[in-house]
Amino acid sequence: MSLDVQNDVSAELDSQALCTAVEVRVCYGEVDRMGVAYYGNYLRWFELGRGQYLRARGRPYREIEAEGLAMPVIEAYVRYRQPAAYDDVIEVRTIPQSVDRVRVRFGYQVVRSPDVLLAEGYTVHACTGTSGRPRRFPDDLLQLLRRPPITAA
Repeated sequence: MSLDVQNDVSAELDSQALCTAVEVRVCYGEVDRMGVAYYGNYLRWFELGRGQYLRARGRPYREIEAEGLAMPVIEAYVRYRQPAAYDDVIEVRTIPQSVDRVRVRFGYQVVRSPDVLLAEGYTVHACTGTSGRPRRFPDDLLQLLRRPPITAA
């Protein structure tokens, strides 16, 4: 199976009103001895983007958890294009690529101004209850995942 992440992620993130962006400054603790961001940080930045996506729609992840729901990552993919360096200001762009009753796939771009693509990828999340067992997304959460932001991102 070949992954065409460029077509899957970039086209959607550039053109859809559902995209939410968050700025992050690369701190010293996130870089290695070569001065570039450690590869695992990109997944952390994806998480920041996801959190901002939900927050911009009026429902922080903390509230979702308080309702007895969780959205664990069941699949993740990152394609690295160019390195981020210490003190870079990067933008993490997030959009849901697909949403169904039991899973959601978020697409991401990590970009340094002016529109230099550093990395792109996706995460797939299941919906689980407090027991950790899979369950369907409630209708209100499905609607939230599919709507534009109600606050500035």
